[in-house]
Amino acid sequence: MLLHGFMDCGATWQFLADALPPAWCLAAPDWRGFGDSDWARDGYWFPDYLADLECLLNELAPRGKARLIGHSMGANIALLYGGIRPERLQWIVSLEGFGLSRTSAQEAPARYARWLDELREAPREARYRSIEDLATVLRQRNPGLAPDKARFAAAAWSRPVAAQAHELRFDPRHRRVNPVLYRREEAEACWARIEAPVLLVRGDAGGKRAGAMRSGAEEMGAHIGNLELVTVPGAGHMLHYEAPEVVARHIVELDRRLMPAA
Repeated sequence: MLLHGFMDCGATWQFLADALPPAWCLAAPDWRGFGDSDWARDGYWFPDYLADLECLLNELAPRGKARLIGHSMGANIALLYGGIRPERLQWIVSLEGFGLSRTSAQEAPARYARWLDELREAPREARYRSIEDLATVLRQRNPGLAPDKARFAAAAWSRPVAAQAHELRFDPRHRRVNPVLYRREEAEACWARIEAPVLLVRGDAGGKRAGAMRSGAEEMGAHIGNLELVTVPGAGHMLHYEAPEVVARHIVELDRRLMPAA
């Protein structure tokens, strides 16, 4: 099961899917409110992603243990689920999924106030003149992204709404701040119950981000008992876009070590 990140969609796993063994059975859903999935009329509540994942696993992998590959938000969902249902998973691959920063109770009043303010405003829809314009933005954010992959991702992320306008497919209400503070301690309690091996894959494009990613990985290692960290040199946050062959090689090596020979 391939679990995409925030603002992304299942279709862009194609880069990695092409590099994984052809015999593997892959499913890459769109989370609710992203890609071609319906938008939630009543908004979004993070635990719903856990429920969606469980429903999908019940349908697609009702017997045996599933294997999860998640990126960013999708990886964080996979890691939480791994501790909530430890018996359901064979292994987890987390691509740049480090959890969120700690929050404090003192932040709650301002967070609730911001949420109330945003409810009064119409959600801001992101539009671009063309797929090429959006692809250019994606390459600016991810310098290691090849032009053809940027255009593929831009087409998957957007849909035409006028002669010279493309709109992002995700529900713009996702941009609203979450009124409920992220509780890092709860995430860590879930991580501590993970039984499956976890492969944490991070990019190493340098800069200030590199130090933060290293410390994040070390902090996760204090809570996840069977954690392995690998680095993809020169790749940024969208490492499955930028270096799918390298990412796939690490995943296949993990699987070969853990899965019994046919």
